[in-house]
Amino acid sequence: MAEKILITSDSTTDLGPDLLAQYNIPVLPLVVSLNDVDHKDGLDITPEMIYRNYEQKKNLPKTAAPSLADCTEFFRKYVEQGYHIVHFTISADMSCTYQNCLIAAEEFENVHVVDTRNLSTGGGLLVLRAAELAEQGMEAAAIAEECRRLTAYVDVTFVIDSLEFLHKGGRCSTVAMLGANLMKFKPCIIVKNGKMTVGKKYRGKFEAVLLQYLADRIGDGSNIDKRHVFITHGGCAPDVVEACVQKLRSLGDFPNIHVTHAGSTICSHCGPNTLGVLFLRDQPI
Repeated sequence: MAEKILITSDSTTDLGPDLLAQYNIPVLPLVVSLNDVDHKDGLDITPEMIYRNYEQKKNLPKTAAPSLADCTEFFRKYVEQGYHIVHFTISADMSCTYQNCLIAAEEFENVHVVDTRNLSTGGGLLVLRAAELAEQGMEAAAIAEECRRLTAYVDVTFVIDSLEFLHKGGRCSTVAMLGANLMKFKPCIIVKNGKMTVGKKYRGKFEAVLLQYLADRIGDGSNIDKRHVFITHGGCAPDVVEACVQKLRSLGDFPNIHVTHAGSTICSHCGPNTLGVLFLRDQPI
């Protein structure tokens, strides 16, 4: 008998309601604590709430992994329905979400946890691939193994207009932030091997920088799996996002350009004027 497979994810993969519904992907939310009140990412807190609170009080929320109990109950609900689960988490180097899910999965025979080694729709790309493999009839354990292999193929970068949120969240030194502000840098952040590093430092107006960044990342379009490409942002102006979509279309034939808004966990660290292009490569990066 064929396995009854369910692909699940934590809330950091930022796929948005349409894709989650299309592929029937349940989400395990991370915790976002704002003004000492715990919220569930994607359920009762939004990036707009975080930004408004920051404007008024100059403090950012703290983010935390779902508890071991929450992970266990999340899996139990679907295991009891007969599902074999393949679950995706944010990089283990960025959160203990993966570790909590791995421990919780030990209680069940048919739960496979995948560390995406990434964040945001970098992980979302693997979730979509898993859903497609499930539709093709691949078994859960094989799907998990294939997606672990593909973590090395995920190309995730984003450009930040200001390092203020990264600095406030403890992910950027004061010296680095001041230097970037003085030079008016718009740094490109690269996610590789599960961690964030700084790549090219752009200068100029944010929209112009984004268009150059897209050209740099896409290049001639070779070595890119064009089936799914994401433009994910933290709250950029609609006209800026649309300009980026049109630029991407001009750079190649991309049949599925998904535009998503980063969730509360990711936005707590990157801030509103952040935008990235995310896709799979044909070869390991």
